[in-house]
Amino acid sequence: MVPAAQNRHLLGLDGVGRQELESLLDQAQVLGPIAAGRAPPLDLATGRIVANLFFEDSTPVRVSFTVAARRLGADSVDQTGSGSSLSKGETLLDTALTVEAMGVAALVVASPCEGTPARIAAAVSCAVINAGDGRHEHPTQGLGDILTLRQRWGDLSGRVIAIVGDIADSRVARSNIHGLTTLGADVMLVGPPSLVPVSLGSIASGPGRVTVVHDLDEVLEKVDAIMMLRAKMEAIAEEDHSAFRLTVARARRLRPEALVMHPGPVNSGVEIDSEVADDSRRSVILRQVANGVAVRMAVLKRSLS
Repeated sequence: MVPAAQNRHLLGLDGVGRQELESLLDQAQVLGPIAAGRAPPLDLATGRIVANLFFEDSTPVRVSFTVAARRLGADSVDQTGSGSSLSKGETLLDTALTVEAMGVAALVVASPCEGTPARIAAAVSCAVINAGDGRHEHPTQGLGDILTLRQRWGDLSGRVIAIVGDIADSRVARSNIHGLTTLGADVMLVGPPSLVPVSLGSIASGPGRVTVVHDLDEVLEKVDAIMMLRAKMEAIAEEDHSAFRLTVARARRLRPEALVMHPGPVNSGVEIDSEVADDSRRSVILRQVANGVAVRMAVLKRSLS
């Protein structure tokens, strides 16, 4: 491992300090107009190549990283695959080493297996960015979500954000918990006991607190923002998702200024009513998508420097 590359990895938000977190968010804010195509692309990474190693179906994230790389002036190449042979950690590692040998500057890795990006980072010399690994973390999604809240509020200290749904299986939730609590926000994890075990209340990374609640109706009037997680369709029969769906009636009970979020893609009528997801007064779902490109530009810029 080249020591200089170690600080350019982004494997998760757990352990990322407040100063580094705010630096990435500040950089993403500056890059926002370029990310959105309202300003010309940069030439900071001309001649550099970013390889997207996506071994699970995550097309929107892969496209977002591709756009981010090109906005910085870099080229991007994709390696995608699925199946048993590509689900083994050692096979993914062999693929990463082969692609690195071609002279790429950074590897963006998405895998259904927890820890795959970290194992690759320990073996290669280039920078590695985690684009989602199993139930572990999804740091750039978390950064995009946090940037969205920061743009609206500035300081997150004392704000209360509810994350609703299958927390136990959600890497998005984990990255948001780590990042939000590091910046001083309080997080409420809401869902049935089988999907939101009480033990998750102990994973705060900073001054913010984490509480576990099993009744969505109990928190509606208390939160500054509510993030609905995508429900797994195959699990619907096992849980009564109507008890944890953000309906129009429930949305009316939110504070007037409260924000509605969703990491996407949305299952309309399952975890959130379409009228709520499309409500321009509250919903910042499309802003989360746009900010995803900006934060990925910021992360890639740091990795390629």
